[in-house]
Amino acid sequence: MEKHSKIYVAGHRGLVGSAIWNNLLSKGYTRLLGRSHAELDLMEGPAVEAFFAAEQPEYVVLAAAHVGGIQANNVYRADFIYRNLQIQQNIIGAAYRHKVKKLLFLGSTCIYPRDAAQPIREEALLTGPLEYTNEPYAVAKIAGLKLCESFNLQYGTNFIAVMPTNLYGPNDNFDLERSHVLPAMVRKIFLADSLLRGDETLLRRDLDSRPIEGFDGKTPLPEIKILLQKYGIYPDRLELWGTGKPLREFLWSEDMADACVFIMERVDFEDLRPKDTSDEVRNCHINIGTGKEISIAALAAMIAEKTGYTGKISFDASKPDGTMRKLCHVSKLHKLGWQHRVDISEGLERILDWYRRSL
Repeated sequence: MEKHSKIYVAGHRGLVGSAIWNNLLSKGYTRLLGRSHAELDLMEGPAVEAFFAAEQPEYVVLAAAHVGGIQANNVYRADFIYRNLQIQQNIIGAAYRHKVKKLLFLGSTCIYPRDAAQPIREEALLTGPLEYTNEPYAVAKIAGLKLCESFNLQYGTNFIAVMPTNLYGPNDNFDLERSHVLPAMVRKIFLADSLLRGDETLLRRDLDSRPIEGFDGKTPLPEIKILLQKYGIYPDRLELWGTGKPLREFLWSEDMADACVFIMERVDFEDLRPKDTSDEVRNCHINIGTGKEISIAALAAMIAEKTGYTGKISFDASKPDGTMRKLCHVSKLHKLGWQHRVDISEGLERILDWYRRSL
């Protein structure tokens, strides 16, 4: 890519897209394109087509997606497959028709089988059943990956799919019903700590910044306490979903963004396809992760320590754990020349500081 190349970042205001946008700016790219949902509904095919026709982006980063944690994925199953399929086919199809030079599609490591050998190599794709709780989302992301791969093979496009591990960072979603495990845990512990210390001012600032089910900082305190109990947050303790035993890998979003821009600048589809003479070409996607993992219980303890929370933390084993282990094998990315910089301890300090400043 040239510094003056026209680059469209779909989903530029979210956790993933905003990190990539900022990384591109920091590297001197000057012609970035972004549209909010109000300006461009990516589920509307004609609107997406009109945008590409008018703007003619040279490069595309497809970071827009309908995302959420284990509870949202399990409850809103139709939304997660339908919305993501629509977004993907609209943007990837338009990118082909308007001769985009390179497209980067961001998926998720939930595409891999529930019982895949650990750490998970790219070759594990489609070798076994998926985790039930996020199966619709995973199927949509597999379809996006295969859409990129198929356009490359049939039409000679340069569409690359990357599969980041669990991400966290600035502009994350902290909604208690729909967020992923780490941001949800950060907020729950923050709220539990405010309740434990009787800091009503901070509690109300949090709710004003991010209302819960329509309840904001003006809500009477007794009603706030009842609402928070629904999410396992009590004045003297915190209850979290599952057993706390699952192991998870977490990647700082700005590290992920740096990996994505690195790939956009230096890696093409031809670099990823098999070098042998086989007629079958598959698994050309790239895992993005740290290669390190931590249990959910240890993560909760680490967040509590960094927050200063001294209340009791327990786990509700009647709630689902999800996949017990999901660690990326990142040798392909390392061989390409990129490695992460921010480990989980430093990343938690960064996100807690960002969260406090966002209130």
